[in-house]
Amino acid sequence: MTNEIDLLRLENQLCFLLYASSREMTKKYKTLLEELDVTYPQYLVLLLLWEHKVLSVKSMGEQLYLDSGTLTPMLKRMEQNGLINRERSQEDERSVMVSLTEQGSSLKEKAACIPLEIVKLANKEPEEFKQLKNSLAHLLQQLAK
Repeated sequence: MTNEIDLLRLENQLCFLLYASSREMTKKYKTLLEELDVTYPQYLVLLLLWEHKVLSVKSMGEQLYLDSGTLTPMLKRMEQNGLINRERSQEDERSVMVSLTEQGSSLKEKAACIPLEIVKLANKEPEEFKQLKNSLAHLLQQLAK
């Protein structure tokens, strides 16, 4: 009986530790992203576009684990703020392609220090941080099946 009760203790819940860690991590990012004047989800969009240059909204949603109902309003705000362009695909008019503006591209240099700042704030050695990242990536992969 004690084992079952221990299983239901809050501190024994992996989901709670992930949730609380995610909230704390997002707070840290918020402070670092103030200079860029973007939100954390907008930063994730920028990361994808800095890497791929042009992506469809569908592809972005898949990679960010966001549905179009969440992604589309955010992309509209980013477009209004001059960070991205959205255009219908020439090949398939149902598909909307997203690319960076010059302003959006220019933020990459300012953002270059953010990943290292997060490693410092987490007070982890780079190898330890890498192992944690790999474990979480594997967990995400398993849960997304």
